[in-house]
Amino acid sequence: MPAAVTDEQNRVDREALLDAAEKLFYENGIQVVGMDQVRAASGLSLKRIYRFFEAKEDLVVAMLERRDRRWRGSLAAHVEQVPDPRERVLAIFDWLAGWFAEPGFRGCAWINAHGELGPSSAAVLAEVRAHKRAFHEQIDNWVRATGLPVAEPVYLLAEGAIVTAGISGDPAPARQAREAVEALLGRS
Repeated sequence: MPAAVTDEQNRVDREALLDAAEKLFYENGIQVVGMDQVRAASGLSLKRIYRFFEAKEDLVVAMLERRDRRWRGSLAAHVEQVPDPRERVLAIFDWLAGWFAEPGFRGCAWINAHGELGPSSAAVLAEVRAHKRAFHEQIDNWVRATGLPVAEPVYLLAEGAIVTAGISGDPAPARQAREAVEALLGRS
């Protein structure tokens, strides 16, 4: 009889599975990646994978949830180290510029997932909307600290820069959006 799988081994295997799925889905798209590719990349059997996630859709949602925590956490760590509220808002776009310039940048994982599965998967659509709400709330909090009523345009400029950079493959939209936000905030 095989030894029981420990909680730690479950945690390690689940993370390896999510790492493999995130890399494959982000680089190639969700629909084109089969579960056999996820199995090969993760090193886990299909039986083990389906013990973690009953369906591919469940794996996609879990991957997006985890990516959201990492992505927004990284953004917050960068932005919140800046003491001045106005400069903190501008730091959003500095962080975006760095992300856009990363090798393998393919745009927003949530917009990509929505484009592939949003119309047909209520669970994916709910996760995409949850991410966008949370990102909006982050920006709203940072902008509110400036005392200026410009959170919505700042959010739209950030989202527009993400989409434009994802499509064009050029990190310049972060700089361009930053310049527009500087004008909204007024130069000090």
